[in-house]
Amino acid sequence: MRHFLTLLLAGSFLLACPSWAAEDRKAAVDFLNRLTYGVNASSLARLQRLGREGFLRESLVFRGDGALPEPARRQIDALAISHLSLREQMALWRREREQRREAVQAGDGATPRQPNAAPAPGPNLEQEAQERRFIRAIYSENQLQEQLTWFWFNHFNVFQGKGPVRALIPDYEEQAIRPHVLGKFRDLLLATLTHPAMLIYLDNSQNAVGATNENYARELMELHTLGVDGGYSQMDVQELARILTGTGVNLSGEVPLKRHPKRLDRNLFAFSPNRHDHGAKLFLGQRFAEGQDFEEVLTAVELLCRRPATARFISRKLALYFLADEPPTALIDAMASTFRDTDGDIAWTLRTLFDSKEFRQGSFAGRKFKDPFQYLSSALRLLYDGHFIENYRPLAGWLNQLGEPLYGHQTPDGYGMRSQDWANSAQLSKRFELARGMVGGAGRLFVSPEQERQLTGDDVGLNNARRWARAANHPNVPALYEMLAPALSEQTRQALAAEEDFQVWGTLLLSAPEFMYH
Repeated sequence: MRHFLTLLLAGSFLLACPSWAAEDRKAAVDFLNRLTYGVNASSLARLQRLGREGFLRESLVFRGDGALPEPARRQIDALAISHLSLREQMALWRREREQRREAVQAGDGATPRQPNAAPAPGPNLEQEAQERRFIRAIYSENQLQEQLTWFWFNHFNVFQGKGPVRALIPDYEEQAIRPHVLGKFRDLLLATLTHPAMLIYLDNSQNAVGATNENYARELMELHTLGVDGGYSQMDVQELARILTGTGVNLSGEVPLKRHPKRLDRNLFAFSPNRHDHGAKLFLGQRFAEGQDFEEVLTAVELLCRRPATARFISRKLALYFLADEPPTALIDAMASTFRDTDGDIAWTLRTLFDSKEFRQGSFAGRKFKDPFQYLSSALRLLYDGHFIENYRPLAGWLNQLGEPLYGHQTPDGYGMRSQDWANSAQLSKRFELARGMVGGAGRLFVSPEQERQLTGDDVGLNNARRWARAANHPNVPALYEMLAPALSEQTRQALAAEEDFQVWGTLLLSAPEFMYH
């Protein structure tokens, strides 16, 4: 394993690319590490071709899976969740739940009951949603839309462990979150408000006249729009909860025989007028006349989205994610102004951020500590650019070990986005441990679960398949070093140059202080 060491010591890969000086390449790496989940050869070549302005302009347009390479699109198309309707996914969840119940009841004195007995083989909705998220994060050209999918899901967080939410999450992410990540904030908010996953998770499906539940109303203002200091009162929480009465779900998908003329049923969402409080209300200083139905929910959404507090709260959170733990006040003010002037346009608000001197001059580059999903995605993008992973299950396990399981945050505030949330000795130790697995993991990542099942019991065949996978998907070490060298400290470069073993070399690279930040 000394072939790459000779090249490094010779210094040939410390030289600048023919078309880019070293300082320009460092600026490019810094730019890509913030606009993408992590720089790799493909994104660097695309930036060279488009230029910074062209790259940014394309990034601010939602392109869906049209920004995926064909092999990655085929992987997503092969997932059952790409074809099952929300009603079908709920039916699958019910069937699995019933099979587990029957397995428990089947226990007798000779056969102990098994509460976690596995259902009959079928699509694993949770696993497929995780796989789809990983595919897009690692391989999509439009990395900004994928980062924003994580950001907005985290902002409008739901927890998969609550009842049927597990079955609803694939559709929630795909239909309520992802299409709106670069659009109008109002549309995104309304899409989450009318999705069964959110209504069940925050208990608004139980919110009815005479039995008001304030959970969703409170989080809708505190976490989703105005912020904790957004200028609302407990009375506003109570009045919004009244406005939201009757806004719930119809998980059976069946239309009631005695349907109210103003009842809404759409994709398992339901607004039930007979559960709605039709009395007069006063919310955020605006009077709501009695006798209204779902139209007052729409009015409340409009009020929330147009409040200056919402513009500032959303702008600050975006700047916190993409720029710094404590973003400059003047920048937040500028972003909030854009948010208000464009009627909550997310892309234009981000444009203000990316065009700012704080972002463009790079003084904040490399200052944000990566959360576990960012760290894992950046490592795999770097190591296996152009090689399409076949088995994503290890990735979900690694993310769980790092403390950020997908769809696994129980409380509605979502995962933390500040350095203090992740930068600790236990996290760094675990990342060092997992870096070895990622660098030497081609034998697992590039042998599909189906192939592994076929080779069950055939140790020789399985070992050969993994050996072939490692050889066919070996990272191009000199190219990686050439690309990253200008962004690495002299201490890190010396440590890498002194290492002869590829496994250790790659582990050091993915554990370097510079790789922990973006």
